Amino acid sequence: MDSEDNIEFSEGGFKEFPRRLPENCVEYLLFVIDSKLEARSLLSELENIRKAAMQLCDSIAKDYIWQRDSFQLRIERDQDLVYLHGTTDYGDSIEDEWLIVYLLRELTKSFPTLWARVFDDDGEFLLVEAANVLPKWLSPEIDANRSWIHGGNLYLLPLDASFGAKRPLSLIEAVRYIKSNPNSLVHSAFVEAEAFYRLEKYPGQITDSIHRSLVTIPRKLAYILHEKPSTIAPAVEAFYLRDPISTKPLISPSADIHFPPEDLVTVSVKFTKTLFAQLKSQRFSPPPIWNAVFEAAEKEVSSADDAQKRLARLEMGMKVTSGFEMLATNAAGKDNRLAREFAMLLEDIEEDGVQALPTNEDIGTWEDVYKEDDESWLDINFEDFENELQGNRGFQNRKHGEFGDLSAQADLKKIVSRFEAFLNDESAGIEGAELEDMDEDDDIPDEEGSDDDDEEDKEVSFDEEQFSRMMREMMGLPSVVPTGSKKTSDVSMSTITNDPAVEEDDDDAIKQLAAQMEAELREHGALKLDPQPEKARAIEAKDRVSFKGKAKADAEQNTGSGEESSEDEVDVDYNLAKNLLESFKSQAGMAGPAGNILAMMGLQLPRDEEEEEEDD
Repeated sequence: MDSEDNIEFSEGGFKEFPRRLPENCVEYLLFVIDSKLEARSLLSELENIRKAAMQLCDSIAKDYIWQRDSFQLRIERDQDLVYLHGTTDYGDSIEDEWLIVYLLRELTKSFPTLWARVFDDDGEFLLVEAANVLPKWLSPEIDANRSWIHGGNLYLLPLDASFGAKRPLSLIEAVRYIKSNPNSLVHSAFVEAEAFYRLEKYPGQITDSIHRSLVTIPRKLAYILHEKPSTIAPAVEAFYLRDPISTKPLISPSADIHFPPEDLVTVSVKFTKTLFAQLKSQRFSPPPIWNAVFEAAEKEVSSADDAQKRLARLEMGMKVTSGFEMLATNAAGKDNRLAREFAMLLEDIEEDGVQALPTNEDIGTWEDVYKEDDESWLDINFEDFENELQGNRGFQNRKHGEFGDLSAQADLKKIVSRFEAFLNDESAGIEGAELEDMDEDDDIPDEEGSDDDDEEDKEVSFDEEQFSRMMREMMGLPSVVPTGSKKTSDVSMSTITNDPAVEEDDDDAIKQLAAQMEAELREHGALKLDPQPEKARAIEAKDRVSFKGKAKADAEQNTGSGEESSEDEVDVDYNLAKNLLESFKSQAGMAGPAGNILAMMGLQLPRDEEEEEEDD
């Protein structure tokens, strides 16, 4: 957004710069909207909700490690509004943000009068998630304060909330509209499903995001992590964002070290996957005080495998210890609550001395003290990744006569089944299918004051004429020209009349065209989704030539080789799928009928690249 867009002007001139959230922060507001609730009871109700919210967080995310800030709420007053407000800095952990959305959604299910808003530095990120299915009137320029969570559902404030004008709403305008018109809000199952798609993996995702790893660290640090496991977050961040000043205590021989590499123990430390990846990915040479430890470890190992494991655990322990050492230099002065708690715990331990530290027997009684999770989720096959980016997913399967991997085959069957459903839908007919509207190009101007504005606010519509036209273009059929509610074929605009005889001829032409389409698709097997038995395949193989065999036969005929053509079998569904993909590929990455029709069906295909043909 340009700087000019950040400036607001009033009638008297410059007004103010609107407040913006810092980067990687999510903000949430909770309102009690109840016309029967007295003002003096509002504060009591908000406090009850706040306590319930923190209890819900403790029960669902008790063992969760927040990247920077945790979920928090406090009562706030703004103009005439009184509500609960919270801001969380989630850093590099996007899971923190979605966990908060999950908590808010569950909370609104428990309180019928509770309405919640959530947004981040990018704005209405829930609407961004549902961008492909939003009503065409809703754009990023006017979506401020229009999305609300209530009763576990997502509601949108229509254009009526801004008196029909396409402009953003202020917070107080939005609250007043909900109070006065609670039944006028837009609720779309499609928008809600897309916006909350990432919540489907919760609450199981909270446990799945944890990773435990064995590391070799000083006994003092092992005790701190046992008492306060969440302090690993600020320590990893201190290591990840280190600078020459923070690393000075590690390389200075006269520095006072809190965690010298002495009395080392190997214990399991709990990370989030984000924290573990940040620590694992960093290249960090051992400080001078750790050199002797690494040399001794290399001499004591008994096998190559043992050496690799012990050195890996020692390296990770060195990084963890270095992160806590950097954190200890100024932890007391940080505004991070976990950093301050670490500073107080470290001070208590250093005052009590060695006698406060656990023995090996004590450590053996700790829960999951020797647990180590698999790290395979860190591995990336860059060859497969490159194939995905180039649209060559499942290339190895295609070489063996199969199209794509299992996911690609499932997508193709979905395409074929949707076409069959469309062609067999007698109620839809040749004019199109009754589907919900997807997002349209914002460059197409809307007609002001149209009669169907109210309907667009309440439901998502679908342009049947555009759907029918694109289907015909993709199938290579003549385009049709709309005339009222009818659709005619091969008739120019200059010849359209209201003559009943002409309309009857048009109907006959449409029926004849539909019969031809169905016959052609059945001939090519597009309406036969289920694989045929082997016996039936053998009989049919005598009467047809596969796509690949036919191409090879044509090539041999052109070159005059005279050799017999190949009779390799290709599933009948493959022909339709391949034709669709070839049409999509011919668009060369641009908009076209194949891409548009697949997008309307909710199918997004990657951009394909030319593949080198294999030598026979």
